[in-house]
Amino acid sequence: MQRDGREPSGFAAVLQGLMADRASELPAAGGSVLDRWPDIAAAIAPQLPDHVQAVAFHPATGQLVLRPDSPAYATQLRLISARIVAAANESAGTGAVRAVRVLAVGATAAARTVPHAPVTPTAPAAPAAPVKTRQMASSGFREALAAHQSAVPAQTLDPGITEAVERQTRAMRELSRRAFPEAEVVPDDAPTPNGQASV
Repeated sequence: MQRDGREPSGFAAVLQGLMADRASELPAAGGSVLDRWPDIAAAIAPQLPDHVQAVAFHPATGQLVLRPDSPAYATQLRLISARIVAAANESAGTGAVRAVRVLAVGATAAARTVPHAPVTPTAPAAPAAPVKTRQMASSGFREALAAHQSAVPAQTLDPGITEAVERQTRAMRELSRRAFPEAEVVPDDAPTPNGQASV
Protein backbone atom coordinates (compact mmCIF):
# COMPACT_ATOMS: atom_id res chain seq x y z
CA MET A 1 0.00 0.00 0.00
CA GLN A 2 1.42 3.36 -1.02
CA ARG A 3 1.14 6.51 1.02
CA ASP A 4 -0.65 9.43 -0.59
CA GLY A 5 1.03 12.08 1.64
CA ARG A 6 -1.96 12.61 3.93
CA GLU A 7 -1.09 9.94 6.48
CA PRO A 8 1.03 10.95 9.47
CA SER A 9 4.75 10.10 9.20
CA GLY A 10 7.28 9.49 11.92
CA PHE A 11 10.03 11.99 12.61
CA ALA A 12 12.72 9.56 11.43
CA ALA A 13 10.96 9.04 8.10
CA VAL A 14 10.61 12.78 7.51
CA LEU A 15 14.26 13.41 8.44
CA GLN A 16 15.42 10.58 6.21
CA GLY A 17 13.39 11.98 3.32
CA LEU A 18 14.85 15.46 3.80
CA MET A 19 18.40 14.09 3.91
CA ALA A 20 17.80 12.11 0.75
CA ASP A 21 16.39 15.19 -1.02
CA ARG A 22 19.32 17.32 0.19
CA ALA A 23 21.88 14.68 -0.82
CA SER A 24 20.48 14.55 -4.33
CA GLU A 25 20.67 18.36 -4.55
CA LEU A 26 24.36 18.56 -3.63
CA PRO A 27 25.81 16.74 -6.65
CA ALA A 28 23.39 18.58 -8.90
CA ALA A 29 24.43 21.88 -7.34
CA GLY A 30 28.11 20.95 -7.77
CA GLY A 31 27.63 20.08 -11.42
CA SER A 32 25.64 23.24 -11.89
CA VAL A 33 28.40 25.36 -10.32
CA LEU A 34 31.10 23.74 -12.47
CA ASP A 35 29.02 24.07 -15.62
CA ARG A 36 28.08 27.67 -14.85
CA TRP A 37 31.58 28.76 -13.75
CA PRO A 38 32.21 31.00 -16.79
CA ASP A 39 29.00 32.95 -16.06
CA ILE A 40 29.66 33.05 -12.30
CA ALA A 41 33.22 34.27 -12.86
CA ALA A 42 32.15 36.89 -15.40
CA ALA A 43 29.60 38.25 -12.91
CA ILE A 44 32.41 38.71 -10.36
CA ALA A 45 34.96 40.21 -12.79
CA PRO A 46 34.73 40.23 -16.61
CA GLN A 47 38.29 38.94 -17.14
CA LEU A 48 38.06 36.12 -14.56
CA PRO A 49 36.71 33.34 -16.86
CA ASP A 50 39.75 33.72 -19.14
CA HIS A 51 42.21 33.21 -16.29
CA VAL A 52 40.52 30.85 -13.80
CA GLN A 53 39.07 27.35 -14.25
CA ALA A 54 36.68 25.58 -11.90
CA VAL A 55 38.18 22.08 -11.81
CA ALA A 56 36.31 20.28 -9.02
CA PHE A 57 33.53 20.45 -6.47
CA HIS A 58 33.42 18.29 -3.34
CA PRO A 59 29.82 18.02 -2.12
CA ALA A 60 30.78 16.52 1.24
CA THR A 61 32.83 19.58 2.21
CA GLY A 62 31.17 22.15 -0.07
CA GLN A 63 34.59 23.01 -1.47
CA LEU A 64 34.92 24.52 -4.95
CA VAL A 65 38.40 24.00 -6.41
CA LEU A 66 39.73 26.70 -8.74
CA ARG A 67 42.88 26.77 -10.86
CA PRO A 68 44.26 30.22 -11.83
CA ASP A 69 46.72 30.75 -14.67
CA SER A 70 48.99 33.18 -12.78
CA PRO A 71 50.07 33.95 -9.21
CA ALA A 72 48.31 37.32 -9.44
CA TYR A 73 44.97 35.64 -10.09
CA ALA A 74 45.66 33.12 -7.31
CA THR A 75 46.06 36.01 -4.87
CA GLN A 76 42.95 37.74 -6.20
CA LEU A 77 40.89 34.54 -5.78
CA ARG A 78 41.98 34.19 -2.16
CA LEU A 79 41.00 37.79 -1.47
CA ILE A 80 37.54 37.50 -3.02
CA SER A 81 36.70 33.93 -1.95
CA ALA A 82 33.63 35.09 0.03
CA ARG A 83 32.28 36.80 -3.12
CA ILE A 84 32.92 33.64 -5.14
CA VAL A 85 31.01 31.49 -2.62
CA ALA A 86 28.07 33.91 -2.63
CA ALA A 87 27.96 34.15 -6.44
CA ALA A 88 28.23 30.37 -6.87
CA ASN A 89 25.42 29.70 -4.39
CA GLU A 90 23.22 32.36 -5.97
CA SER A 91 23.79 30.82 -9.40
CA ALA A 92 23.10 27.27 -8.19
CA GLY A 93 20.15 28.34 -6.05
CA THR A 94 21.51 26.45 -3.01
CA GLY A 95 24.00 26.89 -0.22
CA ALA A 96 26.10 23.96 -1.41
CA VAL A 97 29.34 25.91 -1.88
CA ARG A 98 30.90 26.71 1.48
CA ALA A 99 34.60 27.19 0.68
CA VAL A 100 36.99 27.92 -2.16
CA ARG A 101 40.30 26.15 -2.64
CA VAL A 102 42.81 27.85 -4.92
CA LEU A 103 45.35 25.54 -6.53
CA ALA A 104 48.90 26.63 -7.16
CA VAL A 105 49.58 27.84 -10.69
CA GLY A 106 50.15 24.87 -12.97
CA ALA A 107 48.95 22.36 -10.35
CA THR A 108 46.60 19.66 -11.50
CA ALA A 109 43.57 18.55 -9.56
CA ALA A 110 41.45 15.49 -9.90
CA ALA A 111 38.92 15.65 -12.65
CA ARG A 112 35.63 17.39 -11.95
CA THR A 113 34.49 15.59 -8.83
CA VAL A 114 30.73 15.28 -8.81
CA PRO A 115 29.19 11.99 -7.64
CA HIS A 116 26.87 10.33 -10.14
CA ALA A 117 28.17 12.54 -12.92
CA PRO A 118 30.40 11.49 -15.78
CA VAL A 119 34.07 12.27 -15.22
CA THR A 120 35.53 14.62 -17.81
CA PRO A 121 39.27 15.07 -18.28
CA THR A 122 40.85 18.27 -17.08
CA ALA A 123 42.34 20.69 -19.54
CA PRO A 124 46.12 20.57 -19.90
CA ALA A 125 48.01 22.85 -17.57
CA ALA A 126 48.79 26.24 -19.02
CA PRO A 127 52.44 26.62 -20.04
CA ALA A 128 54.56 28.65 -17.68
CA ALA A 129 54.88 32.26 -18.78
CA PRO A 130 58.41 33.53 -19.42
CA VAL A 131 59.95 35.57 -16.65
CA LYS A 132 60.01 39.23 -17.62
CA THR A 133 63.02 41.36 -16.74
CA ARG A 134 63.81 45.05 -17.11
CA GLN A 135 66.04 44.21 -20.06
CA MET A 136 63.06 42.66 -21.86
CA ALA A 137 60.82 45.64 -21.11
CA SER A 138 59.72 48.10 -23.75
CA SER A 139 61.67 51.30 -24.32
CA GLY A 140 58.74 53.29 -22.92
CA PHE A 141 58.93 51.40 -19.64
CA ARG A 142 62.70 51.96 -19.41
CA GLU A 143 62.27 55.70 -20.10
CA ALA A 144 59.57 55.99 -17.44
CA LEU A 145 61.72 54.07 -14.95
CA ALA A 146 64.76 56.30 -15.66
CA ALA A 147 62.63 59.44 -15.22
CA HIS A 148 61.24 58.12 -11.96
CA GLN A 149 64.68 57.23 -10.62
CA SER A 150 66.18 60.61 -11.62
CA ALA A 151 63.44 62.64 -9.96
CA VAL A 152 64.64 63.96 -6.63
CA PRO A 153 61.86 63.97 -4.07
CA ALA A 154 61.22 67.29 -2.38
CA GLN A 155 62.98 67.29 0.94
CA THR A 156 61.17 68.64 3.90
CA LEU A 157 63.25 69.61 6.89
CA ASP A 158 62.01 69.31 10.40
CA PRO A 159 62.14 72.80 12.02
CA GLY A 160 63.43 71.22 15.23
CA ILE A 161 66.37 69.68 13.39
CA THR A 162 67.14 72.95 11.60
CA GLU A 163 67.13 74.85 14.90
CA ALA A 164 69.40 72.25 16.54
CA VAL A 165 71.91 72.49 13.67
CA GLU A 166 71.97 76.30 13.96
CA ARG A 167 72.52 76.12 17.77
CA GLN A 168 75.35 73.64 17.27
CA THR A 169 76.96 75.85 14.60
CA ARG A 170 76.79 78.93 16.89
CA ALA A 171 78.27 76.96 19.80
CA MET A 172 81.14 75.68 17.63
CA ARG A 173 81.92 79.22 16.43
CA GLU A 174 81.97 80.50 20.02
CA LEU A 175 84.31 77.69 21.11
CA SER A 176 86.56 78.38 18.16
CA ARG A 177 86.63 82.14 18.97
CA ARG A 178 87.58 81.45 22.61
CA ALA A 179 90.25 78.92 21.72
CA PHE A 180 91.80 81.03 18.97
CA PRO A 181 91.22 84.71 19.78
CA GLU A 182 92.04 87.08 16.99
CA ALA A 183 94.28 90.06 17.63
CA GLU A 184 92.59 93.30 17.01
CA VAL A 185 93.87 94.75 13.78
CA VAL A 186 94.14 98.52 13.80
CA PRO A 187 94.15 100.20 10.42
CA ASP A 188 97.11 102.45 9.67
CA ASP A 189 94.99 105.56 9.26
CA ALA A 190 93.03 105.03 12.50
CA PRO A 191 93.56 107.68 15.25
CA THR A 192 95.63 106.52 18.18
CA PRO A 193 93.92 106.26 21.54
CA ASN A 194 94.68 109.01 24.10
CA GLY A 195 97.72 108.44 26.22
CA GLN A 196 99.63 106.42 23.64
CA ALA A 197 102.40 107.90 21.70
CA SER A 198 102.80 107.06 18.10
CA VAL A 199 106.17 105.80 17.05
